[in-house]
This record gives sequence, C-alpha cells and structure tokens, in this order.
Amino acid sequence: MEETIQPQPAAEVPAPQASVPQAQPGAYQPRPSRGGQFRHGGRGGGPRRGGRRDERPKSEFDQRVLDIARVSRVTKGGKRFSFRATVVIGDGKGRVGVGMAKGKDVAQSVQKAVNQAKKNIITIILKNGTIPYQVEAKYHAAVVILKPGRGGVKAGGPVRVVAKLSGITGLTGKLIRRTNNKVNIAMATLQALKSIRVK
Repeated sequence: MEETIQPQPAAEVPAPQASVPQAQPGAYQPRPSRGGQFRHGGRGGGPRRGGRRDERPKSEFDQRVLDIARVSRVTKGGKRFSFRATVVIGDGKGRVGVGMAKGKDVAQSVQKAVNQAKKNIITIILKNGTIPYQVEAKYHAAVVILKPGRGGVKAGGPVRVVAKLSGITGLTGKLIRRTNNKVNIAMATLQALKSIRVK
C-alpha cells in the first residue's frame, strides 16, 4: 500500500531588519527638534549668514562730544539728577551742526544731542579750504572773530572743533570776550560761519 505524502506549507521567513548602530558611550548624538529633523549649528539652529546681525551702517557725520554736565532738578520728593550733553557733528564737506540735550545717562543724552544737531545743520561757504572773508558773531557772553588763513586751524577749544568737523583746513579764530562756557563759544562760532554770504 502506497503512502501519500502531503506537501508541507513553506515556513515564513522573517524580513531582514536594518541594523541600528549602537551609540558609543561618550559619542555626540544630535537631538531632534520639534519637527523631527535634526538641527546642526549653534544656538540659532542653523549656519550664520555673514557675521554679526546687529551691524549698523556707518553715519555720514563725524561727532565730537564738546561738553557733558551733570544737572539736577529740585522737586517735592528731592533732587532728580540727569546729564546734559553738547555734541558737534559734521561731514567734513561744509556741513556742521551743534546739538544739546538731556538724558538719564550719558549715552542717552549724547544720542539725543546728536539727533538734535542733525536738525540744526548749516552749510558753510568755503573757498580753498577756508572762509572767504573775516566774520564776527556774538552769542550771549561769547564774541568770536574768524579770519581766513592757511596752514592749519589756529584756534583753540570749541572753535577748533567746529572748524575741523566742518571741513575747514585753514582758519584763525580769536575770542574777544573771555568766557569758560563752551556751549556759548560753539554757538557763536556757528553763528559767525552761518553769516557768510556769497559776494
């Protein structure tokens, strides 16, 4: 009697699984972000573009702090102190301005004075790097005389600062009345330069 052999079903072979590399102790493992992607780079989550991000364009005016004074205001609760800054700005091409402002600290007062000076800019008429003729101006107690000259700016204090920032390369300045108030001297110099007219 012949024996019938029944075919056996093929055994299911499990699909090969990708081997997952085991992390070595002490090795760096990137941490996934909220979206599931790994982040690379610094704290910003990506490569930086072109250096610092807070770079500001350079201003066209050069500035010089002429005077900083600590002032106080008497109130019912006591004295409140603040700072008053006087700043001269100029582009070296015939434009110059003087500004004065107060602030809670030195940096704030200087910035406010610069903004004020930009509103008071005047244009000076120059001839060969100097003024065309002699001028004189008075501002409060300061009286200034400016004469054309060559070979440098022969003046001291605020007159020299205003002349340098305005682009004057030759000038002779003289104070008729002596005063220690730098603000008045600078404003008198500005008034003298402003009075120049084309002949």
